[in-house]
Amino acid sequence: MTGTSVMNGPRCAASISWVTAPIMAGAQAWSFSGGSAAVLVLHGFTGTPQSMRPLAQAYAGAGFTVELPLLPGHGSALEDMLPTRFDDWAGAAEFAYMELASRCSPVLVSGLSMGGTLACKLVVDHPEIAAAIVINPLLDPPEQALVDLLAGLLESGEQVAPGVGSDISRPGVQELAYDGTPIAAALSLFEGVGELATQLSRICCPVLLFSSRQDHVVPPSSGDLLERAARGPLQRVWLERSFHVATLDLDRETVEKTSVRFALEVTGGLSSLQTLETGRRGGQCPQSGRETQPER
Repeated sequence: MTGTSVMNGPRCAASISWVTAPIMAGAQAWSFSGGSAAVLVLHGFTGTPQSMRPLAQAYAGAGFTVELPLLPGHGSALEDMLPTRFDDWAGAAEFAYMELASRCSPVLVSGLSMGGTLACKLVVDHPEIAAAIVINPLLDPPEQALVDLLAGLLESGEQVAPGVGSDISRPGVQELAYDGTPIAAALSLFEGVGELATQLSRICCPVLLFSSRQDHVVPPSSGDLLERAARGPLQRVWLERSFHVATLDLDRETVEKTSVRFALEVTGGLSSLQTLETGRRGGQCPQSGRETQPER
């Protein structure tokens, strides 16, 4: 399966207006034109599409059309993220989903960390979504003590706390993420998570949930909450060797293969899996596709 790699204008409204610094190398949005079934892939808080690109390419290798947007405030400079809020990221995810759904059906959503939060919000708001595949999603609101601590720092004039990116056990692998956490943006995320947590029982589609045994960013209680609340069929896969960013970690292959098989099962394309794997004995996912950059 081939494609062309070009630098295009924005596919998503969220990619306009907020950029003040150049996009980091490797942080660009990524798209792939495949079949009628599609997957919207969403990265995490302070991260970039780099953390999800291998999984996005795995979906593309299975024949799916894929959109992996760069969320507002991410992938350029930390200063760009300071004014962004949960509604900005949720709005960008909504825009990307609606655009993708206008030309593809069925559509699945897949996300890591905050990307998993946004994926679940999309499923709550759009019951027509075929399935959700989430990796260490943030769904359980943090302890009030943490919220109070961050609010106190913000009131004292601090805007940035230590970063949460690149929680990876695999030596030599680095997530492309900011080295700081914008406090006001984080508090906004927690508010959004708190609201979403009360709506998870509206999730009726099939869900594939990956949970890392050792996660230093999002506790397993988020996965526990989703497992209890979701009303549709839910499959939980525990990752024994990976930390939070499991899509780049030691269980990366498990995440990719299990996600692709699940997506094919949901969309009725499992019969093509044997042919696909026979044609990809080397295990290589397509590296081509479309990188997109915001307009200046």
